[in-house]
Amino acid sequence: MNLGPLEIGLIILAILLLFGYKKLPDASRSLGRSLRIFKGEMKGMKDDDVRGKDAARTTVRGEIVPPTPADSDLTAQLHEEARVAEARAAELRARAEQSRAADGTR
Repeated sequence: MNLGPLEIGLIILAILLLFGYKKLPDASRSLGRSLRIFKGEMKGMKDDDVRGKDAARTTVRGEIVPPTPADSDLTAQLHEEARVAEARAAELRARAEQSRAADGTR
């Protein structure tokens, strides 16, 4: 599909009629910002994906790769948070049992 000079001119004329000449600079600025944000987010997702693949790779040619200090710190932190959450859940279950027992004796 080839666009000739007449088709391009008609497209530009239609855009000018739709948006007006005063709003075109603002619209193009907004489009540029949106594209810049989108590009930055895509780069961030790509970087996260690469980091995730590196962290998930625990063996290389059958040899275990030791975790980095940052990975072990994060793992320790997550284990601690899980332990605290389990303790809190057990405490809430015990309170619920006590209140059920107290309601049954009345």
